[in-house]
Amino acid sequence: MKPLPLGVRVAAGLAVTALEQARKLPQQLAGLPLTVVSEAMQLSMRVQQHVTELAIKGDDVLSGLRPAEEEPEWATFDEDETPVTTAVEVPADDPWEEEERAIAEVPEFLPSYDELSIAQLRARLRNLSAEQLEELLRYEKAHESRPEFVGMLNRRIATVKAQ
Repeated sequence: MKPLPLGVRVAAGLAVTALEQARKLPQQLAGLPLTVVSEAMQLSMRVQQHVTELAIKGDDVLSGLRPAEEEPEWATFDEDETPVTTAVEVPADDPWEEEERAIAEVPEFLPSYDELSIAQLRARLRNLSAEQLEELLRYEKAHESRPEFVGMLNRRIATVKAQ
């Protein structure tokens, strides 16, 4: 017996599948609204995730093109509630400070530190130990010594030590 052409066999399989699906239709209709809502929510969440990923990538690229924003006065964070420890001020013409600045290197655990905005740094601080935070603080004081960075690092160190 000679086999039927492929097109005829595919059409027969398609017809049988359609008939099977038609028999299941009454059972599927009862759950259809729930299925539609569930799939719509999944699609919405996937779209939101993709948009967020794109925004994060865009932030990383654009952060190098514009100056870092200073923290607004009205913004408060958990770290702000702990008392700030004041550091000893070093005179500007101190030769020891100049030497420390010259030999200090970017910490290995955060090699992109110099390019981070204050918001980007804040997001990374929760994963660091007190020792790493103190190393960052020393590095910041030896280089840029930006008040908002120094203050945030001091507050985070106090929070970590209090825990």
